[in-house]
Amino acid sequence: MAISMGGGGEEKPMSDINTTPLVDVMLVLLIIFLIAVPIAIQTIQKLRIPIMVSVESKDKVENLLLTVSTTDAAGRSAGDPGFEGANLGGECRIYFNNITPVDSVELRDQAYKRLDNIVKRAGGPEALRTNPELVPQVHIRGDVNAPWRCVAGAIFNVQISGYPTVGFISTPVDPNG
Repeated sequence: MAISMGGGGEEKPMSDINTTPLVDVMLVLLIIFLIAVPIAIQTIQKLRIPIMVSVESKDKVENLLLTVSTTDAAGRSAGDPGFEGANLGGECRIYFNNITPVDSVELRDQAYKRLDNIVKRAGGPEALRTNPELVPQVHIRGDVNAPWRCVAGAIFNVQISGYPTVGFISTPVDPNG
Protein backbone atom coordinates (compact mmCIF):
# COMPACT_ATOMS: atom_id res chain seq x y z
CA MET A 1 0.00 0.00 0.00
CA ALA A 2 1.37 3.39 -0.92
CA ILE A 3 1.34 6.39 1.37
CA SER A 4 0.65 9.86 0.13
CA MET A 5 3.23 12.35 1.40
CA GLY A 6 1.28 15.51 0.74
CA GLY A 7 2.14 18.78 2.40
CA GLY A 8 -0.79 18.64 4.82
CA GLY A 9 1.11 16.71 7.46
CA GLU A 10 -1.60 14.09 7.70
CA GLU A 11 -0.70 10.74 6.11
CA LYS A 12 -3.52 8.61 4.72
CA PRO A 13 -3.23 5.37 2.73
CA MET A 14 -3.93 5.35 -1.02
CA SER A 15 -6.71 3.05 -2.13
CA ASP A 16 -5.44 2.64 -5.73
CA ILE A 17 -4.64 -0.90 -6.88
CA ASN A 18 -1.27 -1.53 -8.50
CA THR A 19 -2.28 -3.09 -11.84
CA THR A 20 1.23 -3.61 -13.21
CA PRO A 21 1.57 -7.26 -12.02
CA LEU A 22 -1.90 -8.06 -13.40
CA VAL A 23 -1.02 -6.59 -16.79
CA ASP A 24 2.27 -8.52 -16.82
CA VAL A 25 0.54 -11.82 -16.13
CA MET A 26 -2.12 -11.14 -18.78
CA LEU A 27 0.53 -10.31 -21.40
CA VAL A 28 2.43 -13.52 -20.63
CA LEU A 29 -0.78 -15.56 -20.95
CA LEU A 30 -1.61 -13.82 -24.23
CA ILE A 31 1.79 -14.70 -25.66
CA ILE A 32 1.48 -18.33 -24.51
CA PHE A 33 -1.94 -18.68 -26.16
CA LEU A 34 -0.78 -16.98 -29.35
CA ILE A 35 1.96 -19.61 -29.64
CA ALA A 36 0.03 -22.65 -28.35
CA VAL A 37 -3.21 -22.37 -30.37
CA PRO A 38 -1.68 -22.65 -33.87
CA ILE A 39 0.45 -25.59 -32.73
CA ALA A 40 -2.59 -27.37 -31.24
CA ILE A 41 -4.66 -26.82 -34.39
CA GLN A 42 -1.91 -28.22 -36.62
CA THR A 43 -1.49 -31.24 -34.36
CA ILE A 44 -5.21 -32.05 -34.32
CA GLN A 45 -5.57 -31.81 -38.09
CA LYS A 46 -2.69 -34.26 -38.61
CA LEU A 47 -4.26 -36.93 -36.36
CA ARG A 48 -4.86 -40.07 -38.42
CA ILE A 49 -6.54 -43.26 -37.26
CA PRO A 50 -5.31 -46.27 -39.25
CA ILE A 51 -7.42 -48.33 -41.66
CA MET A 52 -8.13 -51.74 -40.21
CA VAL A 53 -9.38 -54.98 -41.73
CA SER A 54 -12.83 -55.83 -40.36
CA VAL A 55 -12.57 -59.17 -38.59
CA GLU A 56 -14.79 -60.42 -35.79
CA SER A 57 -12.78 -60.99 -32.66
CA LYS A 58 -13.55 -63.17 -29.64
CA ASP A 59 -12.63 -61.45 -26.37
CA LYS A 60 -13.26 -63.29 -23.13
CA VAL A 61 -14.98 -60.22 -21.63
CA GLU A 62 -17.30 -59.88 -24.64
CA ASN A 63 -16.19 -56.39 -25.55
CA LEU A 64 -18.25 -54.65 -28.21
CA LEU A 65 -16.22 -54.01 -31.36
CA LEU A 66 -17.24 -51.20 -33.71
CA THR A 67 -15.76 -50.12 -37.02
CA VAL A 68 -16.46 -46.55 -38.10
CA SER A 69 -16.10 -45.51 -41.72
CA THR A 70 -17.88 -43.42 -44.34
CA THR A 71 -19.06 -43.86 -47.88
CA ASP A 72 -16.60 -43.04 -50.65
CA ALA A 73 -16.99 -40.13 -53.09
CA ALA A 74 -19.41 -42.20 -55.22
CA GLY A 75 -21.59 -43.14 -52.20
CA ARG A 76 -20.41 -46.78 -51.93
CA SER A 77 -19.95 -48.37 -48.49
CA ALA A 78 -17.02 -50.48 -47.36
CA GLY A 79 -17.43 -53.98 -48.76
CA ASP A 80 -19.25 -52.77 -51.88
CA PRO A 81 -17.49 -53.47 -55.20
CA GLY A 82 -15.33 -50.52 -56.25
CA PHE A 83 -15.17 -48.94 -52.76
CA GLU A 84 -12.38 -46.34 -52.90
CA GLY A 85 -11.99 -45.64 -49.19
CA ALA A 86 -13.71 -43.39 -46.68
CA ASN A 87 -14.42 -39.82 -47.68
CA LEU A 88 -14.51 -36.87 -45.24
CA GLY A 89 -17.80 -35.71 -46.73
CA GLY A 90 -19.37 -39.19 -46.93
CA GLU A 91 -22.20 -40.66 -44.87
CA CYS A 92 -21.18 -42.30 -41.60
CA ARG A 93 -21.13 -46.11 -41.56
CA ILE A 94 -20.91 -48.09 -38.31
CA TYR A 95 -20.33 -51.85 -38.25
CA PHE A 96 -21.50 -53.70 -35.12
CA ASN A 97 -18.95 -56.37 -34.12
CA ASN A 98 -16.97 -55.21 -37.16
CA ILE A 99 -19.39 -56.98 -39.53
CA THR A 100 -23.05 -55.91 -39.29
CA PRO A 101 -23.82 -52.41 -40.65
CA VAL A 102 -26.13 -50.44 -38.32
CA ASP A 103 -27.54 -46.93 -38.10
CA SER A 104 -27.59 -44.84 -34.92
CA VAL A 105 -30.88 -46.21 -33.57
CA GLU A 106 -29.94 -49.83 -34.30
CA LEU A 107 -26.53 -49.29 -32.67
CA ARG A 108 -28.16 -47.94 -29.53
CA ASP A 109 -30.73 -50.77 -29.38
CA GLN A 110 -28.32 -53.63 -30.14
CA ALA A 111 -25.67 -52.29 -27.77
CA TYR A 112 -28.25 -51.97 -24.97
CA LYS A 113 -29.60 -55.50 -25.54
CA ARG A 114 -26.09 -56.94 -25.62
CA LEU A 115 -25.07 -55.17 -22.40
CA ASP A 116 -28.33 -56.16 -20.70
CA ASN A 117 -27.74 -59.85 -21.57
CA ILE A 118 -24.17 -59.68 -20.25
CA VAL A 119 -25.34 -58.07 -16.98
CA LYS A 120 -28.09 -60.70 -16.51
CA ARG A 121 -25.67 -63.56 -17.26
CA ALA A 122 -23.14 -62.16 -14.77
CA GLY A 123 -25.74 -62.08 -12.00
CA GLY A 124 -26.89 -58.48 -12.12
CA PRO A 125 -25.24 -55.09 -11.73
CA GLU A 126 -23.94 -55.93 -8.26
CA ALA A 127 -21.80 -58.78 -9.63
CA LEU A 128 -20.22 -56.40 -12.15
CA ARG A 129 -19.49 -53.82 -9.43
CA THR A 130 -17.63 -56.40 -7.37
CA ASN A 131 -15.65 -57.69 -10.37
CA PRO A 132 -14.83 -54.78 -12.73
CA GLU A 133 -13.00 -57.12 -15.12
CA LEU A 134 -16.38 -58.52 -16.21
CA VAL A 135 -17.61 -55.10 -17.36
CA PRO A 136 -17.52 -55.05 -21.17
CA GLN A 137 -15.92 -52.18 -23.03
CA VAL A 138 -16.47 -50.70 -26.47
CA HIS A 139 -13.48 -50.86 -28.81
CA ILE A 140 -13.69 -48.59 -31.86
CA ARG A 141 -11.68 -48.94 -35.04
CA GLY A 142 -11.91 -45.81 -37.13
CA ASP A 143 -11.01 -45.48 -40.79
CA VAL A 144 -8.18 -43.03 -41.45
CA ASN A 145 -10.46 -40.73 -43.42
CA ALA A 146 -13.58 -41.07 -41.26
CA PRO A 147 -14.47 -37.63 -39.86
CA TRP A 148 -14.62 -37.12 -36.12
CA ARG A 149 -18.40 -36.55 -36.29
CA CYS A 150 -18.88 -40.22 -37.19
CA VAL A 151 -16.66 -41.48 -34.37
CA ALA A 152 -18.24 -39.09 -31.86
CA GLY A 153 -21.72 -40.25 -32.90
CA ALA A 154 -20.77 -43.87 -32.26
CA ILE A 155 -19.31 -42.98 -28.85
CA PHE A 156 -22.45 -41.03 -27.92
CA ASN A 157 -24.77 -43.90 -28.87
CA VAL A 158 -22.88 -46.60 -26.95
CA GLN A 159 -22.59 -44.39 -23.87
CA ILE A 160 -26.36 -43.84 -23.94
CA SER A 161 -26.69 -47.64 -24.12
CA GLY A 162 -24.83 -47.91 -20.80
CA TYR A 163 -21.27 -48.87 -21.72
CA PRO A 164 -18.97 -47.10 -19.24
CA THR A 165 -15.69 -47.42 -21.16
CA VAL A 166 -14.90 -46.62 -24.78
CA GLY A 167 -11.44 -47.17 -26.28
CA PHE A 168 -9.77 -47.04 -29.66
CA ILE A 169 -7.94 -49.80 -31.50
CA SER A 170 -5.04 -48.91 -33.75
CA THR A 171 -2.09 -50.60 -35.36
CA PRO A 172 1.11 -49.99 -33.40
CA VAL A 173 3.77 -48.01 -35.22
CA ASP A 174 6.78 -50.11 -36.26
CA PRO A 175 9.82 -48.38 -34.73
CA ASN A 176 12.05 -49.91 -37.41
CA GLY A 177 9.96 -48.81 -40.37
